[in-house]
Amino acid sequence: MALQEKYQEIVDAANASGVTDLQVREQDNVLYIDGTAPSGAVKDNLWQIYDKLDPNYLTGDLIMNINVTPSTTDSKATVVTEKSNLNVRKGPGTDQPIVGKAAHDATVTVISQTSELWWQVRTEDGVEGYCFAQYLKLQ
Repeated sequence: MALQEKYQEIVDAANASGVTDLQVREQDNVLYIDGTAPSGAVKDNLWQIYDKLDPNYLTGDLIMNINVTPSTTDSKATVVTEKSNLNVRKGPGTDQPIVGKAAHDATVTVISQTSELWWQVRTEDGVEGYCFAQYLKLQ
């Protein structure tokens, strides 16, 4: 099965949910899906579909580079780690690759409170990803 067929449900959901600048390409046996989601909830839904199609994201044959349109209603949070930086991950889970770091006491923008455990954030440097909510305190 071609990768585009395998992950067609994600592409269809992205189109139906208003993801803009949607680009889908296959390269070196990896499918790349890029675009901008209108909300954190839309991005979360795409990750949920991915988890259903590839439980625990084990095959490594899809890379989703979906950002969220900045909103003036997003809330702010402070990183409340002991001393170290907070990992910002590609998806909600410690098995997801680290895409950036948020410094101790830094302020991040909360895009979506995905669950009680994971929140989607944007760092001051513009890196988007998911952080363990225990280390974030809403301002």
